[in-house]
Order: sequence, then C-alpha cells, then structure tokens
Amino acid sequence: MSKILRFFDLHNGEDKKETVLESVVSNISFRGANAWILACAIVIASIGLNVNSTAVIIGAMLISPLMGPIVGAGFALGTFDFALLQKSIKNLLIATGISLLVSFLYFSLSPFKEAQSELLARTSPNIYDVLIAFFGGLVGVIATTRVNKGNPIPGVAIATALMPPLCTAGYGLAIGNISYFAGALYLYIINCVFICLATFVIVKYLRYPKMHYVDKQKEKRISQSITIITLILVLPSLYFAYRLLQERKYTYKVHDFIQQELTEKGYTVIYERLLQNTSPKRLELAFLAKKFSESEINTLERSMKTFGIENTDLIIRQDSLDLRSSILNEINQSNTSVNEKDLTIRALNNRLAKYDMMDERLRSNMTILFPEVNNYSIGIQNQYVTRDSLAKYIAFIYSTTQALTEEQDNKLQQWMKSQFPQDSLEFIRKTSGEERP
Repeated sequence: MSKILRFFDLHNGEDKKETVLESVVSNISFRGANAWILACAIVIASIGLNVNSTAVIIGAMLISPLMGPIVGAGFALGTFDFALLQKSIKNLLIATGISLLVSFLYFSLSPFKEAQSELLARTSPNIYDVLIAFFGGLVGVIATTRVNKGNPIPGVAIATALMPPLCTAGYGLAIGNISYFAGALYLYIINCVFICLATFVIVKYLRYPKMHYVDKQKEKRISQSITIITLILVLPSLYFAYRLLQERKYTYKVHDFIQQELTEKGYTVIYERLLQNTSPKRLELAFLAKKFSESEINTLERSMKTFGIENTDLIIRQDSLDLRSSILNEINQSNTSVNEKDLTIRALNNRLAKYDMMDERLRSNMTILFPEVNNYSIGIQNQYVTRDSLAKYIAFIYSTTQALTEEQDNKLQQWMKSQFPQDSLEFIRKTSGEERP
C-alpha cells in the first residue's frame, strides 16, 4: 500500500514553493500586454462563436490569460494571504469587465447575430461543466507546482473553457437577451469557482505555508475572514452541483419516457419543450399525426410516474394552429432579436409543414382506395448511413384489418409513391402485436 501511495505522491517533482508563488503572482495582473492579449483573444473567440468555428474558439482559449487570477485566488485561500486574494479578485473583475465589453462591442457591430450551436451550448450549464472545471483546475494547479511543467496547461485552457461563456454573455447583452446573458455568466462563475476550489485543495494537500502577520489579532481576523469566504464558495458550489445533477437526471428520465412510451411505439414527436423552472414542471409535446384521447393522456401521465417523473404536467398540443399560436406567443414575449425571431419562425414553419402533411384529401382517398388499411401515420425520418452521412426519407407506418395480397401491397406502395414523387419512402407494416387502441 505504501508503494502505491508513493506512486501517486504529488511531492515528487514538486517545484520550490517560493518559485511557484512568484509565478502565480506574476500571472495575476491584467495591465499592459495581458490586457491586450485578453482583448484580442476575446475578439477571436467571439468570431469563432459567430461563425460556429470550433477550431477558432480553441485557438482563442489557448491565447487567453484568464486562468491567472483564478489560480491566484485559490492559492490565496489556501495560504491565508488576504492581500493576494484582494489582488486576484480585483484583477478577475477587471478581466471579466474587459471581456464583456469587448464581446459586447463585437456582437453589437457584427451584422451576423444568429444564435449558432456553439453559442447556444454556453447558455445552459450542467453537471458535466462542474466536473470539467474542477478536474481541469486540478490538472492546471498540479502542473503549475511541478519543476517540469509539461504540456497540460494548454489542455486545461481548452477544457475549462472560460472565454466562450464570457463571449456568449456579451452576445446576450448585445442582442438584449437576458436569459442568454444570465445562463452564460452562470456557467462562467461555476467554472471560476470550481477551478478556484480545485486549486485550494491542491495547495492544502501540498501544505503551502500560511501567511503570518506581526499583529496576531489581525492574523486571526484575516484567518476567520478567509475561512468564511472559503465556506461561502464551497457550500453554494455543492448546492449548484447537486441541482445541476438533479436537472440532468430529470432530463434523462424525460428522454427515456419519450423514447420508450412514444417514439418506439411509432409516434413521431415534432415538438418538444421541457420547462424545469416552473412549479409544477411542464412537458409540452406535439405529434405528427396521432391524436390522443383524454384516457390515453391519463395513461401517459401515470406512465410518467413509473419513470420517476414527478410534479410534472404533460401538455399535448393536438392541432397545428394551437401549436403555431403557442410557439409564436412565446417568441413574441421573449426579448429576442428580429433575425432570431425570423429563424425561429422559419424552423416552426418547417415543423408545421410536417404536421400538415397528412391532409384531408390523402385521408379520404386512402379510405376509398384501401379500406383494409385501418391505421397509419406518416413522418420524416433521419437515417444515419455512416458517421458523417445523413439521409432523409418518409416513413409510412400502417396496419391492416387483414393481410394484404401481394398485388394489393404493390398497389398501395405505387399509389403512395405517386403522392410523394420527390421523396424516398419506407413502408413499415405493423404486426398485430404492435396494434394500439
């Protein structure tokens, strides 16, 4: 056991504590070159988010000097150095202010204000962001305390991703979307706090000496103040981590419910909206063709409880006009830009086009020409041919009162192909075991 412990001993290869502290202090300040580097990195990251380029965003994160004051704050808490803590917090606020200002100016001047996927990914933190920040912070501070720094620092800068949330917050300010601003800033704060806590843990483990003061009363007051600050950081952080974990678990439960109780049974979901910040929570769904009766909705609500989905209202949008009205009202009530509204409305119209595909003419002709078909649904499906190849086709899922002859089956397929001449069709006949009331 002792050999295993020595194998993982962080004291092996540790640099002199005085040298490490000098390096940490020198990387805290945001004046002169550091301020210019930060501003340029923010512009690069904003461009990357604007054009949805992951490579550009990664390059900006490698340039960014944002880790300095956060690591400095962790060292200050671990060594009870109140002056270092003040300097670290002050410079972190300066860096945050510079970042928000530069990203706000960029997105205000940029003619392209659409919310790309790289931007949207930074507006809603989850439990994985907490884990990445904490363990990324551990790697960063361990590397900082080594004689041979190695190459983990660039990887830590990429993994902990401090810059993209700040740029996204600036984007939210530029377009007047407070939810984007708040979500991105929340993610940034979570990253800062958990990197700081990871630094604090390693500093304590490596037993960096505490700062001593001539005035013992002053030393006692500073020790108490830093202990309180540490608790203020730790306790809410544990709550944040727990809440994000619960949200993630709840989202998985809802996903499993939709997959097993709806998608796998042939119901095509065209609209899904989950609200977790309401009481009770709300799950809103709309389907391509299926109309649910009151008893079927009650059955689904009971089924939700078997999946562990409690305190949640199930709202099913039953017609396209109701669905259109609901989403458009939501768009108009939110503080979104004109371009973003246009994109959202266009996406909505695409969904509703699928929903309206099964019109009255098709329904009546099917009844006359193929009375044996007693139940059917039509939906656009994605087929992943290879990892990088996606094909779309129309699935026609049907059941019959009696088995069709080969001639009848060919006739049905030819007729359906004539209704959708520009599309690829897939015919799926449900067996009797798949029938639903």
